[in-house]
Amino acid sequence: MMLMTSGMLAQEFDKAKMDKLFSIVDTGEQSMGSFSIFQDGVEVYANTIGFIDLKSRKAANANTVYRIGSISKTYTASIIMKLIEDKKLKLNTPLSRFFPKIKNSSRITIEQMLRHRSGIYNFTNTDEYLLMMEKPIGREELVEKITEFGSIFEPDQDFEYSNSNYVLLSIIAEKITKQSFAELIDEMIVKPLGLKLSYFGGKINTANNEAQSFKKIKNWSSTTETDMSIPLGAGSIASTAFDVNTFLTALFQDKVVSSDSRNKMIKIMDGFGLGLISIPFGNKKAYGHNGGIDGFQSMAYYFPKENVTVTYLANGIVYSINDLMIDALSIYFGIDKKLPEFLPAMKLSSNELDKYLGIYSSPDLPISLTVTKEGAQLIGQGTGQEAFPLDAFDVHKFKFDPANLKIEFFPKMGKAVMNQGGMEFELQSEK
Repeated sequence: MMLMTSGMLAQEFDKAKMDKLFSIVDTGEQSMGSFSIFQDGVEVYANTIGFIDLKSRKAANANTVYRIGSISKTYTASIIMKLIEDKKLKLNTPLSRFFPKIKNSSRITIEQMLRHRSGIYNFTNTDEYLLMMEKPIGREELVEKITEFGSIFEPDQDFEYSNSNYVLLSIIAEKITKQSFAELIDEMIVKPLGLKLSYFGGKINTANNEAQSFKKIKNWSSTTETDMSIPLGAGSIASTAFDVNTFLTALFQDKVVSSDSRNKMIKIMDGFGLGLISIPFGNKKAYGHNGGIDGFQSMAYYFPKENVTVTYLANGIVYSINDLMIDALSIYFGIDKKLPEFLPAMKLSSNELDKYLGIYSSPDLPISLTVTKEGAQLIGQGTGQEAFPLDAFDVHKFKFDPANLKIEFFPKMGKAVMNQGGMEFELQSEK
């Protein structure tokens, strides 16, 4: 493949093919969201698909605001690094300075929390979180709950992603500055960068062009709405794809934190830096973060060598957001890749689905798969997980694209073969 300069890329990528990609995804109702690419700090492509609420089916646009989920962690890490630059904090400051009741707090450092190496249990993994996520909560009560859940390993002895780390980090920033996290986002990031539509999220208001999020079983339906007093620095920011690109580009231009701080942020351990992760794309490398909250999913990455920033903020996903990003980046970087095809699902009657119903299990899997139906829609559900639709695409064959899952049933033999992520499992029916 002939090498091209970044300027040539900005001029020569196949815009018509990119338009077609998003048209296919939109027409097939495979995703809803906002996409943006920056080249050398300038937006060279943008596309928005889907709508912001179910009732009016009002179309989203480039100024629609989405919850960005854990991409917020990059903003939080930047705020922490700025406090360190201002000598108000150190990477080796112990957590006990702020929260002495948390287990191992005297040995947990700010850096370990930024790197998810603190051992503090991820409170969003608990059953209690599902009961509390839609209700406002005070800072003290939130810290008490995180304290109660304890730790799962000794500090710096392992890695495990934990939203608790970033919730605590945002409260620490509030304690140091005597300002709310919303004020810190505005003062340290939004105003200096001139961001127009980025802020600490609140109750979603579609009248203000804020998108609700959706899931699709047979048809689109609204998802739960987390109260933003809970995720705080782990996932509370709302923004546009354009603004996220602006922030991430500025971060790597040292307009958010110093070059020394940014270099510390991109030092990767266990696949994670300080509020950033690194991903490969062919022979290229990018830094950024993924996000997910309620039905929102998001990805934002910066390619330093190419000076390319790309963000997709979605409020409804059927086609994997990762696959869509790969498709879009392939088009932009001139890599030959076939566009996705979304064939209409085979239509089966409710009675025709009866032969597939039951509970399926395998000694090779820790969970069982329960298969039920809602009208003429087959439904799968793993133990302790959310239900998902299974769409027929061939005789006895069903799929769920967001999880890259395919199942072939053998009704007469009382079994099913499940393929996911390149792995195959044979399941026996317990009915």
